[in-house]
Amino acid sequence: MTPLRAARFAVPLLAAVAVAGCSLTSNNVSCSGNECTATLTGSGSEATILGNSLVFAGTQDGRATLSVGDAEVSCAAGESVTAGPLSLTCTSVEDDSVELTASLG
Repeated sequence: MTPLRAARFAVPLLAAVAVAGCSLTSNNVSCSGNECTATLTGSGSEATILGNSLVFAGTQDGRATLSVGDAEVSCAAGESVTAGPLSLTCTSVEDDSVELTASLG
């Protein structure tokens, strides 16, 4: 594939990712419509989800602490919480990671 042809292919692909509303900062983020799933590993890890920065502060006693903007929340596996404009459901909470589903609340 020529560089020009590769660029023509990449631009629509990048536009599709932007429309989905999620971006990735060294974490696993996947979106479908207005809902994203993410796995954040390590205290201080971040992901941009639906235009909002989500930061994982760590876990304690089976609860993950997360922040979106100025809002800080904690949740256990199976719990749903609201943090800023996002509705979050923690699907799995481990010693140093959290898996969650996020949507605009």
